[in-house]
Amino acid sequence: MLFTLIASLIVSGCSTQKAPVSDISATDIALPIIHSSEIPTVKRVVALANGSAEIIAALGYQSILVGRDVASSIPELAKIPIDNPSHTVSIESILSQKPDLIMIDSNTSPQTALDTLRKSGIKIVTISDPFNLEGVAVKEKEVAAAIGTPLAGVKLSSQITASAFPKSAIKVAFLYVRGTSAIYLIGGKGSGADSLLSAIGMGDVGAEKFPHPFNAMTAEELISMQPDVLLLMTKGLASVNGIEGLVALPGIAETPAGKNRAVVTVDDSLLLSFGPRSVALLPKLRSAITKVVK
Repeated sequence: MLFTLIASLIVSGCSTQKAPVSDISATDIALPIIHSSEIPTVKRVVALANGSAEIIAALGYQSILVGRDVASSIPELAKIPIDNPSHTVSIESILSQKPDLIMIDSNTSPQTALDTLRKSGIKIVTISDPFNLEGVAVKEKEVAAAIGTPLAGVKLSSQITASAFPKSAIKVAFLYVRGTSAIYLIGGKGSGADSLLSAIGMGDVGAEKFPHPFNAMTAEELISMQPDVLLLMTKGLASVNGIEGLVALPGIAETPAGKNRAVVTVDDSLLLSFGPRSVALLPKLRSAITKVVK
């Protein structure tokens, strides 16, 4: 239940706050676009599954998109209407777009809206929603198969070849915070951030300690883990009024990361998107983490 809530809040809006130098924005990672001679079997697609619109664009078929999910926020999709503002499916918007295919995932809601859409006769396909790098290729192939371009899916997924990074002694803690909603959590095993940190040779102290994806953030836990770097989403840091507000939270100032203001933020729509840009994010993430501990 909590994991589903976190997934639904990943790109929730917060007040604007100047990001630290270590911020990685959505525009820092270019969308890889491949080209295939295949012709999609569908002409109008509403992509509500997390990041599925971005995958369709990367497959080279952006022209068939008539609606998208709020998490697919890359500039290339700016003109495509968002059909789940506030993470709630808009039946009226979708029906007005006359799609012949709707893509959803396990977090698409509410169920009543999906039931109504199913009764309309529109084809609905469920796409997997992995919170790890290993699932990206599967997700891309599922999206490609759904629009009838399987070869494009194979071609796009073949680009997922993460570089080997040397092991680092730097200890990182992923914090999921939404100060405006009083949500303060430490990422554990399965948070998604653990997959990224493992891939770049960094130690995720939360994943080493907690068997569950998200856990209550207490001063005692933070102090016991002694992270060198704190990793947050950009809007999460903004929600607590920046680094000074973050360091003021219980326990933060008593960690090496808090004492040194060693904080790295990544755009909310990018960090846990697990899509076409995830592999390209890895070297930038390692570089940003390494930079703040120097």
